[in-house]
Amino acid sequence: MLRLVVDLNRCQGYAQCAFLAPDVFAMHGDEGLLYDPQAQDAHRERVAQAVAACPVQAILVDELDMAATAPGTPGGAARAAAEASDG
Repeated sequence: MLRLVVDLNRCQGYAQCAFLAPDVFAMHGDEGLLYDPQAQDAHRERVAQAVAACPVQAILVDELDMAATAPGTPGGAARAAAEASDG
């Protein structure tokens, strides 16, 4: 799974991401961007193309290792608790 963050202050609505990865990004009106913050691995290549095509570099991607963050795995419970306390 991919965790996406779009800096909406930086985004200028060029819509290159929506064109290249329409299952993840969509334009709402002229400048409003909607996106799935947890994109599936099946969209990895399209998301990478969208990130590269963004003229203002507003898209950040972090790969999630679900096994490492699952509460039932060593270190996963502590990591999940730390993330819960942050937000």
